[in-house]
Amino acid sequence: MTSGPAPDGTTPSLPTVPAAPTPPYAPATHLILPLESTATDAPPNRRRPAVAVLAVVLVVVVAISTLLVVRMVRTTHAWESSASQWESLARTHGEDLATTRADLDGALAELASTQDQLATAQARITALADEKAQLGDTSESQRQLADYQARVSAAAGTVATALTTCVDGQQKLIGYLKDAASYDPADLARFEQDVETVCTAAKDANTALQQELDR
Repeated sequence: MTSGPAPDGTTPSLPTVPAAPTPPYAPATHLILPLESTATDAPPNRRRPAVAVLAVVLVVVVAISTLLVVRMVRTTHAWESSASQWESLARTHGEDLATTRADLDGALAELASTQDQLATAQARITALADEKAQLGDTSESQRQLADYQARVSAAAGTVATALTTCVDGQQKLIGYLKDAASYDPADLARFEQDVETVCTAAKDANTALQQELDR
């Protein structure tokens, strides 16, 4: 409410506003936070996925390492087995080579002997023919002599052909056995068997010739 001038003519003063009462205690300035995860709780949550990934990686590495070791062991065993087989094969071929060389030497000697025997038989037949002619033998004797000469010549020709084939086969077989790794083992065995068959036939023919020469 506004008051007018005082009767004495002075201006009245305004009333003062009373100050707020001071509380008997200080207000609380700190808040109680709720029970939630703080910043210090975050690292364990981040570490758990990293540990899981590391464990998976270790399992994969161990599995791969195991597979590699198994493969290496199998490869080593396979190589050892293959090496053993090749060593056995090489030893067998080496023995076959030595045997074939010995057979070749024998066949060459037999061929040379047969050729000498054939030359001797031809000379003897010629001498017998001359002798019978000088003695005036009948035509029957001449016929028998001619027949004998024909048998000896046929047998000698068969022996010479068989022995030559035998020698040729043995020489080829020796060349194959020297380079056995370049050929199929089954083919080598077959060729070796063929050579043995031919050489056996040559020996049988030579035996027949010897029997004819002994008559």
